[in-house]
Amino acid sequence: MDESTGPGNQPRSGHEASDANNRDVIVFGVAICCLVIVGLFVSKAVFRYSVGHQGLGPPASPFENDRMLPPEPRLQVSAPKDLKQYKGAQADILNNYGWVDQNAGVVRIPIERAMDILSRTGLPTPQLQRNDLSRKPFSKSPVQSDQKTPRHESED
Repeated sequence: MDESTGPGNQPRSGHEASDANNRDVIVFGVAICCLVIVGLFVSKAVFRYSVGHQGLGPPASPFENDRMLPPEPRLQVSAPKDLKQYKGAQADILNNYGWVDQNAGVVRIPIERAMDILSRTGLPTPQLQRNDLSRKPFSKSPVQSDQKTPRHESED
């Protein structure tokens, strides 16, 4: 018969027959206390070593308002404000005249003006060379529909 069961395989009721060893419990408690104390001494020694070998610099002045900025790239402080400024700058480029390259004489014009010019004149088409018969001509733009199509010598 198993020791944990009584007659008829019924669990036995009662208490443990043997208690925990008092000596082992006391040794374990003393060992834990010793480890905590040793850990405190090691922490204090590491702190003293790091303070002695690593200077903290001059103390901060409470009256100094000079903030040093961190190196690039910096985090965005106010994203909605930055987005509004960016969209404003882009709208300014799209809706106003300005120089792209003043030395080369290249300017930009407002997008509405460019669309008006493009709707009146149409897209520029490349000119076909007479000796290049393998290329097919591009389709006509709506503005150029009344002009004659250039003919190649082989079509005659």
